[in-house]
Amino acid sequence: MKKVAFHNLGCKVNSYELDGISQIFQKRGYEIVDFVQKADVYVINTCTVTNIADRKSRQMLSRAKAQNPDAVVVAAGCYVQSHPDAASSDMVDIAVGNNNKARIVDIVEEYMRDRGSGKGSRCVVTDLDKPCGYEELPISGTAGHTRAFLKIQDGCDQFCSYCAIPYVRGRTRSRKPEDIIKEAERLADNGYKEIVITGIHLSSYGLDGPYNGFAKEGRTNEALLDVIDGVGAVSGIERVRLGSLEARLMTEGFVKRLSGMKKVCPHFHISLQSGSDTVLKRMNRHYTASEYREKTDLIRSFYEHPAITTDVIVGFPGESEEEFEQTRLFLRETNLYESHIFKYSRRKGTAADRMEGHLTDAVKSARSSILIEESDRRKREFMSYYTGRQVMVLTEDTEMEDGVERTVGYTPEYVKVSIPVTKSGLLTRILCFELGCDKINGVSV
Repeated sequence: MKKVAFHNLGCKVNSYELDGISQIFQKRGYEIVDFVQKADVYVINTCTVTNIADRKSRQMLSRAKAQNPDAVVVAAGCYVQSHPDAASSDMVDIAVGNNNKARIVDIVEEYMRDRGSGKGSRCVVTDLDKPCGYEELPISGTAGHTRAFLKIQDGCDQFCSYCAIPYVRGRTRSRKPEDIIKEAERLADNGYKEIVITGIHLSSYGLDGPYNGFAKEGRTNEALLDVIDGVGAVSGIERVRLGSLEARLMTEGFVKRLSGMKKVCPHFHISLQSGSDTVLKRMNRHYTASEYREKTDLIRSFYEHPAITTDVIVGFPGESEEEFEQTRLFLRETNLYESHIFKYSRRKGTAADRMEGHLTDAVKSARSSILIEESDRRKREFMSYYTGRQVMVLTEDTEMEDGVERTVGYTPEYVKVSIPVTKSGLLTRILCFELGCDKINGVSV
């Protein structure tokens, strides 16, 4: 039996897709082993969102070839899509771009049959500038015990000036609702209690086709709402959590209908990137800071204490001290649960790459440190709200701490809770606890 090992880099969508790839290999009779073990085939699902991601992708490909020089090393995904010459590298035998991942096993086995003929490495990369359909790569399970990701959309049409994703993922493509619901049912049958609905640009679901309506600018995206509602209706699913969303999606009609879906977690990741209108304009983001704030206020008007998180890029080309300060103050005023802070990374071929005023890494690091420190403080304040309150915890795993076995789980707001096993009982159940003597995010409250 041939052995195959996998390594994932990048986003949750990448992780989901690698789960699908691994299950195809397994069905075809391959034994899955840890990446550190000797294998006949290594599959590295690459990422290209930053320069660091590019470097890590190359490092993992090199590591795979070093572990077994005779193995077939497969580079898959976004780095390949942006660097189709990857197959000419000594460390790569096969390069497979996006929208070809479902064919990886066939491509590998064809390569193995032809290997002795001297045909050499091969590259399978689709031109994603041309129209193409959604690539089905379904899963029936994942590494987690209770939570599974469910991808419903691929591609992006936004073309933010800093981002290479539209070039490596192509235009937005929506998955058929019936295929989404079938996968949710399989996951529920396999014991998963929480589904995280995700995609490359989730807010664009349904914009490319006839599935359950067609959402337009400023109108409620009923297509996405119908899918969320359908997943929540699957027997056995206790929670539905949403991936990253755009502020423009959050119309009053959207939030109102969403708030009526009781299985949907009050946890919303709404991309911001900057609190400065001038920076947002240079980023080609299609909203202002005040419009973003209106959306957070709207969410809070329908939910008692929602967890609102975001992404922020610091050190965008030309970002002045005044613009940075606008972002810092905006984050303070909107008081979000958590802000994921990223230093701007220059990506070749994007509009931002050609802009003037690129900042030094020292400036970006200093500004990033300031925002991270303030975000951590706001996160602690948000979690302190739950002290002495009853919360619903979906337990997921156990861990040892100071000689005590503890069950770890999350509230609907994605607040991590650690509970002594004597109190929590069995795993994979939703339990109710009054937080006080237990721990939130590993900290006694």
